[in-house]
Amino acid sequence: MQESKLNNYLLLHFIVFIWGFTAILGALISIDAIPLVFFRMALAVFFIVLYFLIKKKKFSLDAKGVAKFLITGIIIALHWIFFFKAIKLSNVSVALVTMSTGAFFTSLLEPIFFKRKIKTIEILLGLFVIVGLYIIFNFENEYKLGVIYALIASFLGSLFAVLNGLFIKTYQAEKITLYQLFFGTLFVAMYLLCTSSFTMAFFKLSNLDWLYLFILSSVCTAYAFIASVKVMKHISPYTVMLTVNLEPIYAIVLAVLIFGEKEQMSNTFYIGAFIVLFVVLLNGVIKKGVNLKHKFTQSLNRKK
Repeated sequence: MQESKLNNYLLLHFIVFIWGFTAILGALISIDAIPLVFFRMALAVFFIVLYFLIKKKKFSLDAKGVAKFLITGIIIALHWIFFFKAIKLSNVSVALVTMSTGAFFTSLLEPIFFKRKIKTIEILLGLFVIVGLYIIFNFENEYKLGVIYALIASFLGSLFAVLNGLFIKTYQAEKITLYQLFFGTLFVAMYLLCTSSFTMAFFKLSNLDWLYLFILSSVCTAYAFIASVKVMKHISPYTVMLTVNLEPIYAIVLAVLIFGEKEQMSNTFYIGAFIVLFVVLLNGVIKKGVNLKHKFTQSLNRKK
């Protein structure tokens, strides 16, 4: 039992490492963000369809599901487009630290969709995140547009996560992801058709780009998703959330090792980054404390 739990912890960290590597691949792939997202989503759909066929899962979906996943598929496509544009315009470190604002956006969006009160502590922590970002934004002038794009990506990612929190109550996670990626691919394909971007040159990528796209779509998208679903059956949501918050740290360390001087930032950046990442981790710790207190109170009430 203990060995099984350890294996799941190791798998969780490996998944987070893979997600962190997504940003590295985004920087390594030479094509622009929009075609990059198209290839990533289209190839991921192919791999997940293979998974469905192997596991003999049903593809059926009701009309309401089609509407829901069409909208969220467009949201996730736009999220990735802005995310990869942020990396191209700045670097991995700036984009991922800015993406850590997702917890703040979620604290504002979740009460709207789940009809609960906004928690003061989440707003306060969000303000500290804004302070950290202000420090980065104010002193890293050359990366301002990258920061703005990363903020848009962060908001869209939070909106996507909150909506999926509603959908998971009704639909299987694998089916949600398959159709969201499928509709996202169609959305990007329509844009490319309207802009006459689908030419022979569009598909003529370097061997390295095809290799990176294969890894991005199969390992970082299809496999990571399926593995994360498996892990969540054995590890508490808190542990998963706290570990996922380590993604920017993994990615920044990888980026420095791979890209060297391009990822070297000023001391001011690291001060701002420390504030943002510290608040993100603190948010997880506080939520764990609140959950434990709630469970303890419920336990006492039952005994009474």
